[in-house]
Amino acid sequence: MHNRELIRNIAIIAHVDHGKTTLVDKLLQQSGTFRDNEAIAERALDSNDLERERGITILAKNTAIRYKDYLINIVDTPGHADFGGEVERIMRMVDGVLLVVDSFEGCMPQTKFVLRKALQNGLTPVVVLNKIDRPNARPAEVVDEVLDLFIELEANDDQLDFPVVYASALNGTASLDPERQDANMEALYEKIIEHIPAPKGNIEEPLQFQVTLLDYNEYLGRIAIGRVNRGIIKQGQSIAVMTRDGSIKQGRVEKLFGFSGLKRIEIEEAGAGDIVAIAGVKDINIGETLADPAHPEAMPLLEIEEPTMQMTFLVNNSPFAGREGKWVTSRKLRERLFKEMETDVSLRVEETDSPDEFIVSGRGELHLGILLENMRREGYELQVSKPEVIIKEINGVKHEPMEKLIIDVPEESMGAVMESLGTRKAEMLNMTNNGTGNVRLEFIIPARGLIGYRTHFLTITRGYGIMNHAFDSYAPYQGAEVGGRHEGVLIASESGVATTYGILSVEDRGILFIEPGTEVYEGMIVGEHNRDNDIVVNVCKEKALTNVRSATKEETVKMKVPRILSLEQALEYLNDDEYCEITPKSIRLRKKVLDKGERARYEKQRKMAANAAE
Repeated sequence: MHNRELIRNIAIIAHVDHGKTTLVDKLLQQSGTFRDNEAIAERALDSNDLERERGITILAKNTAIRYKDYLINIVDTPGHADFGGEVERIMRMVDGVLLVVDSFEGCMPQTKFVLRKALQNGLTPVVVLNKIDRPNARPAEVVDEVLDLFIELEANDDQLDFPVVYASALNGTASLDPERQDANMEALYEKIIEHIPAPKGNIEEPLQFQVTLLDYNEYLGRIAIGRVNRGIIKQGQSIAVMTRDGSIKQGRVEKLFGFSGLKRIEIEEAGAGDIVAIAGVKDINIGETLADPAHPEAMPLLEIEEPTMQMTFLVNNSPFAGREGKWVTSRKLRERLFKEMETDVSLRVEETDSPDEFIVSGRGELHLGILLENMRREGYELQVSKPEVIIKEINGVKHEPMEKLIIDVPEESMGAVMESLGTRKAEMLNMTNNGTGNVRLEFIIPARGLIGYRTHFLTITRGYGIMNHAFDSYAPYQGAEVGGRHEGVLIASESGVATTYGILSVEDRGILFIEPGTEVYEGMIVGEHNRDNDIVVNVCKEKALTNVRSATKEETVKMKVPRILSLEQALEYLNDDEYCEITPKSIRLRKKVLDKGERARYEKQRKMAANAAE
């Protein structure tokens, strides 16, 4: 068992793409954890396929490195606001944080969110100014921004006295001087050991351990990862499990693991302040406490901020249902959603009156989009409705979630961006022009206004714009007309296979989403209309053959390239009367009511009801 004084527990927090996972990589490599000839993947901690593909961290992960005589436990956290639930629960496991800030971009919305959580939990910060080797780095200004942010978030005197390390995570160098870099990251290690306190917690007291992360192993079942708050935990020890509902059940520690680099190593015992993994306790959940059976004392449950966005998940009932998926029934869908809730603390699943429908609430479009992508890869087939924000009633007044939005755009696109955000009820807070041809705009905007905005934004900035947003607060409801899609759609009139001739005959009406040879059904959305109304088109029409040949006509036909929507784009595109059908092989958009006559009747009833309500 390690000496308590030689342990350091830290979390790495930052805005997305500021270099957290790359920094952990380099710290691992330089600590001598790996053999010289060992092959290490880049961003070693991003182990999940989706994380690797997208280059983002989704799940928090922990690792441990040895430096001199010290054991440094490091937890890497996601940077996206949608996975903020991961960051919030990690704060219980650590004593200090490395706040990584990009030396050019400075403080961004998510920097503020994660730092607020860290300061509230009384953690000691060390600021790392990353990407110092960039030619446009501005370290002095960014340090001032960070200090202003600390003051804004009401940090105490000890927290305000933070050290600053200037680093380049990509090159694996760090120093205390912004003008030059040392050959390695020694300066950062030293600051961690000097500045971050050793864990508090008494070994002599009865055991207390809170579960903050869950993992699964085919042989061992659920593995609970967390920090020993006090006392000692041993392999084979009997424990009391304090569940969420307040009941107590008995369990036994079958296996106990410590961490070394990316590996788990079996250990005999661990004491207060150690971060360990425990196997053998059945049906354990996040936030539960493992305690000494003689003195069962529960730790306070983890407080996680509420979700702000919801979608309806329902069983696929389209004409193509059950063709491509492995799991298609409501029972399987329900099992999968409730299983996800066990590991994702910021997700909520509610059952509805219909056994085939579930309301799933999460932190944002990306959060729900990642869940859907994982499910389709596992072979699930389902339909989802348009993402909606969760409206709360506070003191009898309707409130909706507001987002802090920061946009970096070239000067020439600024007018178009401000105009497009004005229609979405955005309020401008600040504008900074740093003289490089780029302008930074800060807004506060209803979360509804951001649904589906990203695609439009990239179009008007010709792909040069960067937008970041994070949840800010709940504010009074801004009225009905915010955001949404203004174009109508092209709807298939019959089931069959789309032909080149059929597509060519309708392509001047708008942009198509399908290629020739795609199977379609009545009521399926096959493209976007140029105007704001929906029209029904026949894309399966075949050419009437004649015996008169034209020498040139057939060869000169040129088709426009269709717009093939990804999962996120399809979710953003949806309207209230549409579903997105998701299967392992396809993503289709469709109308809720497939039949044209029924759709017209339904629309008429809806308008009458809306007028009556007014």
